[in-house]
Amino acid sequence: MNTFKISSKNLVRNKLTTILNIILVAFGVGILSILLLAANQIGNTLEKNARGIDLVVGAKGSPLQLILSSIYHIDYPTGNIPAKDAYKLAHHPMVKRAVPLALGDNYNGYRIVGTDTSFTKLYSLSILKGNFWQKDLEVTIGSTVASESKLKIGDSFFGAHGLTGNGDIHKQHAYTVKGILKPQGNITDNLILTNIGSVYKMHEEKPEHSAHHAPLAEAKEINDKQITALLIQYKSPMSVILFPRMVNQSANMQAASPAMESARLFSLIGVGIDTLQWFAVFIMAIAALSIFISLYNAMKERKYDLALMRCLGASKSKLFFLVLLEGIMVTLIGACLGLLIGHAALEAIGSYQESSQAKLTGLTMVPQEIYLIWTGLLIGALASIIPAMQIYKVDIATTLTKDR
Repeated sequence: MNTFKISSKNLVRNKLTTILNIILVAFGVGILSILLLAANQIGNTLEKNARGIDLVVGAKGSPLQLILSSIYHIDYPTGNIPAKDAYKLAHHPMVKRAVPLALGDNYNGYRIVGTDTSFTKLYSLSILKGNFWQKDLEVTIGSTVASESKLKIGDSFFGAHGLTGNGDIHKQHAYTVKGILKPQGNITDNLILTNIGSVYKMHEEKPEHSAHHAPLAEAKEINDKQITALLIQYKSPMSVILFPRMVNQSANMQAASPAMESARLFSLIGVGIDTLQWFAVFIMAIAALSIFISLYNAMKERKYDLALMRCLGASKSKLFFLVLLEGIMVTLIGACLGLLIGHAALEAIGSYQESSQAKLTGLTMVPQEIYLIWTGLLIGALASIIPAMQIYKVDIATTLTKDR
């Protein structure tokens, strides 16, 4: 007796009930899959982009907004700070490395970041083609920018004012692509990097055509005007306590910790994730109840068939496994279908995201997803146990005589 074949035919015979049960399991697993993938990708993105950054100094406002705009580049800056004050902080004894950022423009949604050579060291950037920027209006672009915008070495383009949109284009100056970065797997893939002097030049009321700024003039540029933020690395653990307090006591600057603000961001996201998780668990519970009811009712209808199979030599344990297998097959199919739905849905969500800096994708897997399949199998087994136990209550003689 082929147990698998008989179980499959029983499921096909009650195809409407089987399809309903599969759909319920698939929706529950699909929602959990989306949550697992999204949480994993968001967590990895936060960790990769903030690695090596102990503190962000910027204009007073929301600390979370400062972190999002300066590290993850998915929000608007809180404002600008005097570059002279930032330069003093950069040379403080507690600071190992300070990376200035000047934001304000974009090209097709990709942010143009004014910075200096310390930025390349912070993220350990390396060149795929060309070179790093050296003069005003020279840029080095991330790998994603190059592939999606089709920019090549030597191409020129105009930046637009603001962090999104192309409404106010700076047509008085054109940037020239001097280099393309190797894929880094972090936010730098989506950035256009240049020196701070280029950002200043774009926002001058009267363009100055005089001199290009060499790298040695970066300190002078910082000392004269304004920047958006400063990314800080500490020299010693003691700086964690003393340095932020010192910055926050100033009149025009604040210090924000990426670790603290990322934890806060996750706590805010976690409320919605927990709600969806419980909703998915509720759907899975309904699926288990539906499987239980359908198998329990099926057992009443199939008493004669089961009694006849006993007469033909099938043991009670084999028939018990037969019913158990039906529940397991339903949840296994539903779990696999749910994973496909979850991945496809997340890929669709990612394709419609406006922000290119933190796109979600369904073209990846996480180890935790294997537990969703095991959970589905367990639910199928538990929902089938009580109906399967009815096998041991079937009286062969009575059933055959009664149903003859």
